[in-house]
Amino acid sequence: MTADKAAPGSALLSWTPAAAMAVVAAADIIAGPGVGFLPLVSLGPAFAGLIGGWRRTVLIGAVALLLCVALGLYDGLFEERRGFTAMASVAGVTGVGIVAAVMRSRREAELASVRSIAEVAQRVLLRPVPRTAGPLQAAVSYTSAVAEARIGGDLYEVVASPHGVRVIVGDVQGKGLAAVETAAVVLGAFREAAYDESDLAGLGERLERSTARELGGEKFVTAVLAEIGAAHEVVFLNYGHPAPMVVHQDGTADFPQPPAYALPLGLGAHGVEGPKPFRVPFTPGEQLLLYTDGVTETRDENGFFYPLGDRAHLLKDPDAEHALGALREDLVRHAAGPLHDDAAMLLLRYHRHVQGKSVPLA
Repeated sequence: MTADKAAPGSALLSWTPAAAMAVVAAADIIAGPGVGFLPLVSLGPAFAGLIGGWRRTVLIGAVALLLCVALGLYDGLFEERRGFTAMASVAGVTGVGIVAAVMRSRREAELASVRSIAEVAQRVLLRPVPRTAGPLQAAVSYTSAVAEARIGGDLYEVVASPHGVRVIVGDVQGKGLAAVETAAVVLGAFREAAYDESDLAGLGERLERSTARELGGEKFVTAVLAEIGAAHEVVFLNYGHPAPMVVHQDGTADFPQPPAYALPLGLGAHGVEGPKPFRVPFTPGEQLLLYTDGVTETRDENGFFYPLGDRAHLLKDPDAEHALGALREDLVRHAAGPLHDDAAMLLLRYHRHVQGKSVPLA
């Protein structure tokens, strides 16, 4: 919900205590003292304690007490116990409302602190990808399946190394803070090795060793590594991850498959041979989308998976971020509700170059 839409609702809610007391006062005056509406004046401080701060609750409670005294005198209720009983009811509810407001304020402060820490963690763990890297234009989209979460078990990174632009997109087994910790391990190892290793196979082997050592064989990470160098091609290394999508200039899409399937990162200790690099043509004007299975395994209300290949036409917008945003919006519409898994997408566009100038996609 946007701030513009939330503000009118919040303003209307803030008037609830005053409206409740006004309705009770009017009903008491119309119905007379015999009906016994007066104790309901305590609804004012009760609502104030639920939606406002403790200071506002004290103010509303004071107003409610004054209103209770005025109505009690008007109805002649202080000649008997009913007037004093109504005042005690208002005072008691006001006290409880003040306690509730204080406790809620503390919880909100703690939540704000946690969100602030999460935002810092996001900037450290999932840093914004560069808008351009070598001949590439990049954009990223991340949607966490956990409500109010900014980060989760999916990971991505783009590094412009001396050996070419190197990219990783991965998906950690599990969810929650444990998955975030594992993602941090993988990204830390990748960022360091991407600059040092001269070929993608060496980068993958180093990443496998680091991941297996840190994870202890109990967890794993599916991942796809890509390298785009001077040649018009992209080199892939796939660790049990969904195949990337290459969108050609004519709008058609391919999903390059590895020559042989390999285990995810972290399971190399089982003695199985790791993945082999394979090359795919990638020329100016084409696009490369790397993603996690939270995208392709999103189901609609009828149980059908998201048809990513049929949605390649959504990436036609000249601005990469807008194009990826359109794809994400379509994914959310397909889900018809909250996503059940984290969904990360990384879009890379190979610029066209004509006489030294970059030409956007058609």
